[in-house]
This record gives sequence, C-alpha cells and structure tokens, in this order.
Amino acid sequence: MEIKELRKLSNEDLKKKVVAKKEELFTKRMQASSGTLEKPVELRQLRREIARIKTILKERFGFIK
Repeated sequence: MEIKELRKLSNEDLKKKVVAKKEELFTKRMQASSGTLEKPVELRQLRREIARIKTILKERFGFIK
C-alpha cells in the first residue's frame, strides 16, 4: 500500500492495520524459523510497512502507543 493511500485512512483504520501487520509478521517469522518461508524479503517489507503506518500516526498525534 502506498503512503498516499495510508494517509487517507482514519486513525482507527491505521491502528487496525498495525495490529494486522504485526500478526502477519509473527506468522512470517515462525515460517522463517521453520524454514518454510518462500520469500525472506517479506519480513523486511512488513517491518517497513509497520514503520510507515506508525510514522503517520506519530505525525498526527505526536506519540504512539
């Protein structure tokens, strides 16, 4: 998802996306540890997406929980 699309979302939607991405990241990490992850680059992409979303929330609120 592009940054422009993320900025259009509400704060609640962004928070839900962070939770969903963290759950996905956990799943991918488990796959990586068991050796079944096909694309290791997905871990980096997920971490960066989470960081982008948190950055937008920080710009809006000034802090993140």
